[in-house]
Formats: sequence, C-alpha cells, structure tokens
Amino acid sequence: MNKDASTTGEQFRITQDQLQKLLDVLRDQGYETVGPTVREGVITYDQIDGVEDLPIGWTDEQEPGKYRLKKRSDKALFGYVVGPHSWKKFVYPPRQLLWRMHRDNGTQKLEEPSEDYPRYAFFGVRSCEIQALAVQDKVFMGSDYRDRYYALRRKDNLIIAVNCVEPGGTCFCASMDTGPKARKAFDLALTEIVEKDQHYFLIESGSDIGTDILSELKSDPATDKQIARADELLEKAARNMGRQLDTTDIKDLLYRNAENRHWEQVAKRCLSCSNCTMVCPTCFCSTVEDTTDLTGTSAERVRRWDSCFTLEFSYIHGGAVRPSEHTRYRHWITHKLASWQDQFGTSGCVGCGRCITWCPVGIDITEEIKSLQDSESLTSDEAKAKE
Repeated sequence: MNKDASTTGEQFRITQDQLQKLLDVLRDQGYETVGPTVREGVITYDQIDGVEDLPIGWTDEQEPGKYRLKKRSDKALFGYVVGPHSWKKFVYPPRQLLWRMHRDNGTQKLEEPSEDYPRYAFFGVRSCEIQALAVQDKVFMGSDYRDRYYALRRKDNLIIAVNCVEPGGTCFCASMDTGPKARKAFDLALTEIVEKDQHYFLIESGSDIGTDILSELKSDPATDKQIARADELLEKAARNMGRQLDTTDIKDLLYRNAENRHWEQVAKRCLSCSNCTMVCPTCFCSTVEDTTDLTGTSAERVRRWDSCFTLEFSYIHGGAVRPSEHTRYRHWITHKLASWQDQFGTSGCVGCGRCITWCPVGIDITEEIKSLQDSESLTSDEAKAKE
C-alpha cells in the first residue's frame, strides 16, 4: 500500500497474517497490547502477544442472567460480543493508591503513587465500548475537576475498534445510537468477514496515528463488493439486536415516575448485589479507605470501586439516604438514563447489555423502562375511558 493512499476513512483488505503484523507493529512502537482472550470460561481483556491469544472459534450466548461460551463452526476471531469486564479497568482501575505514609524514627515520609503507566493499545474495542470511554472522559476530564490518575492512564491510549456483525442476546446499542459500527474516536477499525471460502478483514484509519500504522501493513484497497458486504452485515446486526430500548422522552419519563409503585415490584427481585454496576463500562461510584498496619508505622489511602446499590454508599450522619432496595434501584436507573444527561450532557447507558446478562435474577433494564411506559399508557387509557 502506498503511504499517500492511506487516508482516514478509506477501507483496505487485510488477512489474518497481516493482523499479526499489526500486533507486531504496535509492540515495536512501545504499546502494551490488551485484547480479548478466553480466561476461566469467559472472554476477558488481558495482555495479548499474538493472534493466537484471541478467542478464535468462540462465541458467547447471552440472555438475562445467563452467559455461556460455546464453539463456533468457523475460525472467527471476533465472533463474540462482550464479556463481564470492560476497558474501564485499565483507565479507572478497581483499586487506586492515593498515597502511602511511612514513619521511621519520628520522621514521616509521604509516598505518592507512580505515574509511569503503560501506553495501552486497546485491541478489539466494540463501538459501544468506545462510547463508554467517551462517557468516562466527560465524567473524569470534562470539567475543571479533572481526575489526574484517569487522565494519565488515558492520554496515550490507542484504540483498534472491531465492528459488530453479530449482536448478542442482550445487546441494544442500536437503540442508544452507539453501534454496531464505530464511527468516531478510534485509530483503526476492523470489520471481520467470514464466508465459506474466505476469511478477511476490512480496516480503516480514524486518525493520523492510525494512518501511520496502517502504512506499515501490506494491504490492498477494499473493493466495492467487499465494502457492500461489510455494510450489509452491519445493517443486519442493527436490525437483529437482542433488545430494544425506546428512549423517547426517557428522561422526563423517569422523573415523572419517581413514586411509581413499579419500583417496589423490581425490589422484590433485586438482590442489591451490585453486579450491574460492577460490569457497567460507565459506572464510576467509588469510596475512599484509610488503613494502617499493626505497628502504626505505615498508613495508606486508596480509592476503590463502590456501588450505589450498597447500603453504606448513601450513609450520612447515622443513616442511609436510600435504605430500601427499591430506592436504590430507582436511583441507579434514573441516574443512568436521566440525571446523567443533566450532569454530563449524555446518557450513562451505551446499550452493551452487560447489566442484563450479569444480573443473577435477570432484571432487564429495557423491560423496566417499557413497564413504566406501559403503566403511563394504561393510566392514560383509563382516564380516557372515564371521560
């Protein structure tokens, strides 16, 4: 490929061997490549060195409260959707040291955390997850109150996206306008096409860095037929989402229904286990803990993930602000889909479906919104019948 032919937005065709070359280029440029791999019965994100580390020939079955891996009939590299972990853990880790203090012979020494973070190349990022990172950017860097540790971990990230051609059973990114095709905020984007007698990838650049990396690969411009085939698969994926969420008037819908008795029905099933918030790629609740060793010579302060579903999270002056399950669930879904818009100018949900899949009792956020919408329609019909 000629270097001057590699311009942002153009699509090229590469093989699996060239995909390995891409990983080699990233490593040679000093990136720590993190991508999908199979660990302990799930697809998670971890360091990868080669194509052989990817979930070759695996797919995932996802339904409310259900996640299973199973073998595919082909050798697709990206024939799954998303697992329980998100890229959030690399830029906003579950545990962050804030400071550590040591005392030696009456002298106190303050130790701050290292700021020498890896240059991550995130390989295999779905469109919904790109949008989730953008949401987190607004939360942690979108105001005068910037999170220094998040900004340091985020600044040198390289994003290699993978467009979804097979949606999962709990996906609803099309409803949230966050997928299945990555449209922005990526350096390179891949579309995998597996046919009976062909297996190849279309690749395009979304940044100058991506263009430079793409110029290192031996690739040919994609044909109109290949591009049309990729578009066809993406359109089919958008039509065949496992779930749908009607976002019409959703913010006001939730504000209007703060006292709806439906929340109590949800609470009868909710375990307040916080699974939905732990797997969510945008949730950012945290708490700060101070600890000392038994000798009293060392102390440290850490920030760790927390959840608005825990009773202690809203504990203030002798009591919890949200003491019941229904108030905690109501708070979570209202913040995610309504007040998040007021705070950050965007929805807190990207339609990845993780909260549905990993809820032990299968509570479905799309069904809960539909129940509120239906309850209003029923009330409206009853009012009309009385007139």
